Amino acid sequence: MVPNKLKILLPLWAVVMVITTVTATADYVRPPARKTLHFPWDPRPSSHPQQVHISLAGENHMRVTWITSDTSSPSLVEYGTSPGQYTSTGHGDTTSYSYILYSSGTIHHTVIGPLEHNTVYYYRCGGQGPELHFKTPPAQFPVTFAVAGDLGQTGWTKSTLDHIDLCEYDVHLLPGDLSYADYIQRRWDTFGELVQPLASARPWMVTQGNHEKENIPFFIDGFESYNARWKMPYEESGSSSNLYYSFEVAGAHVVMLGSYTYYDENSDQYNWLKADLSTVDRKKTPWLLALFHVPWYNSNHAHQGEGDEMMQVMEPLLYAAGVDIVFAGHVHAYERSKRVYNGKSDPCGPVHITIGDGGNKEGLANRYKDPSPEWSVFREASFGHGELKIVNSTHAFWSWHRNDDDESVRSDEAWITSFTTTGCVAKEQKEGR
Repeated sequence: MVPNKLKILLPLWAVVMVITTVTATADYVRPPARKTLHFPWDPRPSSHPQQVHISLAGENHMRVTWITSDTSSPSLVEYGTSPGQYTSTGHGDTTSYSYILYSSGTIHHTVIGPLEHNTVYYYRCGGQGPELHFKTPPAQFPVTFAVAGDLGQTGWTKSTLDHIDLCEYDVHLLPGDLSYADYIQRRWDTFGELVQPLASARPWMVTQGNHEKENIPFFIDGFESYNARWKMPYEESGSSSNLYYSFEVAGAHVVMLGSYTYYDENSDQYNWLKADLSTVDRKKTPWLLALFHVPWYNSNHAHQGEGDEMMQVMEPLLYAAGVDIVFAGHVHAYERSKRVYNGKSDPCGPVHITIGDGGNKEGLANRYKDPSPEWSVFREASFGHGELKIVNSTHAFWSWHRNDDDESVRSDEAWITSFTTTGCVAKEQKEGR
């Protein structure tokens, strides 16, 4: 419980902090761009597990994904709660794909569980390779999400990942644009190696961006590489596509949507979203979050209007369900809105946060509209990451951490209150019928 005095003081304190930060960022001089990382060839046995990452796979289960160069290594994961003592095993399946002259390694997907909450597990893949470990999310609040989109593989990406690694978080949320492979498939492999230290230790929940499409008309369908490598719990959440799904962790229901697949009122995604939101129990999951790639509320000159069609169709669904916070990427900068709906401030609308500032090779989007819209609270073109700590069923603390050279500097922060403390959810659900 948050004491009554603290409830009054915390929002006032957050406002003071934001005002102070806006003044400070006006004179902030951003460091120069950093080059794309280069990865030297590292010869390993063909059966050696590479590019290991984990993701949530339904209640109390985790999906472990890795790649081997050979085709005979078993999709076996051995795991336990003590180092070197594997009391359980899981067996999965494999896939692979070809892309013009490139052939992927064998991609292994193995679901393990049931697992205990808030517990460290030690594991190894394929019956060999190094021992890794991960920590499962808690069953109850508090729970912390690290949030960063549009990562890429530059020096700034490495800086962002290093800062996230210092954060005590439970799940990483990534609203699209992962590797910036952009048709060069080897870059998917180097991205997997780059993120393995973090992605093998905490679940990474991702959705697709435009850089994941990689389609070649008449030859290669879109998202082939992404779907093969980054399998998310779409089947576990009743979705027919890896491009949109949902999951629950602690007391939060999280919806991951696809900006680059059909979303009109007759689409599978629209009907799935409507059904998924209808099952949300705000007593069980008092927090409702949504992620997708293209922002709906954006005062940056970059990518203006690109999310308007999806917003027109899907915003009423999110509003009626009482979504608390929406995260997006695509614009290579940071921006936080007031609660907003239908283009203007609305106390029953979600807070929209654009966080496409993970470190990509294309650089920052520096030009904003002047004056800023009335719904925009804070905006800055810098690389960085965010942290959302949901403290309890009513209060969450959001902070955005700018990459200031190689230091992580908290530059924006705010307390956010869940709709479970207001009449908004009941009102919106009534109006949405």
